[in-house]
Amino acid sequence: MSIQQPSITVSTRDLERLSTLLAGAAGQTEAGRALEAELDRAHVVEDDALPGDVVAMHRRVRFSQEDGPCREMTLVYPHEADAEQGRISVLAPVGSALLGLSVGQRIRWPLPSGAHTILTIEAVTA
Repeated sequence: MSIQQPSITVSTRDLERLSTLLAGAAGQTEAGRALEAELDRAHVVEDDALPGDVVAMHRRVRFSQEDGPCREMTLVYPHEADAEQGRISVLAPVGSALLGLSVGQRIRWPLPSGAHTILTIEAVTA
């Protein structure tokens, strides 16, 4: 199945904070490079212009994964990540895949195993 990379939208505040994160050691990791690639292709908007249905930092997202159940998580910075509390780091593979997507969008994303999966955004809440 062929899925094109969907357009993504990021707020100026999230771009600034994530760029600062990537300027440190995080930017030298494979996860950091993947996030940087996503940010490079993002459409950047002012904070108050970011639509409510876009996955942004500290927003809760419900998504489905190809051949898997729906999951719900809050996208957070690495130091805030806590799987038991449903907080996923933006540097986790699925975290950087979700950033900037809006409800209804799908993305084909590589997994650490070398396989790929398709993620679909079902809902976004503050």
